[in-house]
Amino acid sequence: MAASAPALPVKRGERFFVELAAGPEDVREAQALRYRVFAEEMGAKLKSGRTGLDIDEFDDDCHHLLVREAKSGRVVGCTRLLSGERARRLGRFYSQGEFDLGAVVRLPGRLLEVGRTCIAPDCRQGSAIAVLWSGIAGYIQLHDVDYLFGCASVPLGANDYQAAAIMNRLRRQAIAPHWLRVTPHIPLLSDDVESDVLDAPLPALLKAYVRLGAKACGEPCRDPDFDVADILMLLDVNQLSPTYARHFMQRVPEHRSGCAL
Repeated sequence: MAASAPALPVKRGERFFVELAAGPEDVREAQALRYRVFAEEMGAKLKSGRTGLDIDEFDDDCHHLLVREAKSGRVVGCTRLLSGERARRLGRFYSQGEFDLGAVVRLPGRLLEVGRTCIAPDCRQGSAIAVLWSGIAGYIQLHDVDYLFGCASVPLGANDYQAAAIMNRLRRQAIAPHWLRVTPHIPLLSDDVESDVLDAPLPALLKAYVRLGAKACGEPCRDPDFDVADILMLLDVNQLSPTYARHFMQRVPEHRSGCAL
């Protein structure tokens, strides 16, 4: 059973709304969406051992954020949230399976890891991603989070050139200082392509991170099970981009203290 969750301070939209999973049935809906996106669509080699559900050992200690269609109630987006306190209880964050996180885990303040994020294919061109981010914003406010981080997945491409091209763009636009760099356990096959030779636009979820002010903490990790490259992104909540922060927080009303987990 997943961690119990309070209500989020987020306004309900006309087409989509976001909420925290309230029990096992809600979590299974998120796991089913993850399976459809990761296993059926992307061809990932999942280790859950259960057909139709993406389950791992972190699910029970995370809060699960769900985006639902207002009319049907269908879950069309999800992510899961792991606090620093629960990660210490578990012994590690999920992303420590892919990176030596170094100074990131020693940052002062409250850490929150976001992961296993996905959106249903028919909702990727709409507002579902924005609604998901509004839910993350509400959670950040509710729990006074200082740093948000997580793995943003990008396609590998032939010889990992597409991932290398995306990383070239990030080196110019959003790279963390050297003291916050992480080390991937499995580096890309091709990571030395000159930036003036190869470049690529950022995928939607990664672009949302960058617009908020998040930084890439070094080179990607190659994930052969999911056939993607994972880039560790870090957001200092106290240094949100002022322009995008207004959009990020606009769905989140002021909340009163005392609503913590």
